[in-house]
Amino acid sequence: MSNSDTVLRFVGLINHHDVKGMVALMARDHLFIDSLGRTLAFPEVELGWNQYLKMVPDYWIRVDRTIADGPTVVLIGEAGGTYAPSGKKPRRENEWKTPAVWVAKVKRGKVSEWRVYADNEPVRAKMR
Repeated sequence: MSNSDTVLRFVGLINHHDVKGMVALMARDHLFIDSLGRTLAFPEVELGWNQYLKMVPDYWIRVDRTIADGPTVVLIGEAGGTYAPSGKKPRRENEWKTPAVWVAKVKRGKVSEWRVYADNEPVRAKMR
């Protein structure tokens, strides 16, 4: 499996909200870096994904372009979902989407880094 295939498989797991599958595809030294520069290391990243998917229960990623260079794979596309405060049912007025770029690094067939570049304001506006 190519590095691009590994990363696109990871995206599929995100879109299916399969956190256990995501964790299985993560390297043990995996780092998650959000668009504000905050970092989660393995295994805390599993808790982070579970919490995020409770807050945005229909979170999705759409990839429009993939660029691979050795262990680095860049994805360009869009992300979105519906903010659901405190586990409440998502409401249509809380839907958001934003252009995004993800930079992933693959090591020995596992995702060792997942870095997000996106404008957080659309979801923050829904949280206010």
